[in-house]
Amino acid sequence: MSFEELPHTADVRMRVRADTLSALFSDACMALMQVMYGNDRRPKMTKKIMLDAPVIESLLPDFLSEVLFVTDVDSFVIAHVDVAIKGTHLNAILDGEPFDPQRHNKGTEIKGISYSGLAIEKKTGGYQIEIIFDV
Repeated sequence: MSFEELPHTADVRMRVRADTLSALFSDACMALMQVMYGNDRRPKMTKKIMLDAPVIESLLPDFLSEVLFVTDVDSFVIAHVDVAIKGTHLNAILDGEPFDPQRHNKGTEIKGISYSGLAIEKKTGGYQIEIIFDV
């Protein structure tokens, strides 16, 4: 996993790097979970997400928005994610556990994923993106 928090005036801005697009999406999801719930997350059950988007740049925020929906509606905290991307179609298997207020209240509430300035960059040896989580 390769992600780091960058300075931002009001929200949470993350830089994510990975060797493949699938790993980039997985690591972006793990960055989101880290910000929201901290490190104490365990894989006990599985959920699946399938999405399509018109372009790859919109697939990432759509995926992370769906992750926010699942965590909120199902009270599900993700410990591991496996993402497969073909074109602009995404399949994700989310491994996690029910929200536990004793262990999962250590982070920042994220209300949404910003499309502002979103661009997936192809770099030597992989991909990079900077993404803003709205708090």
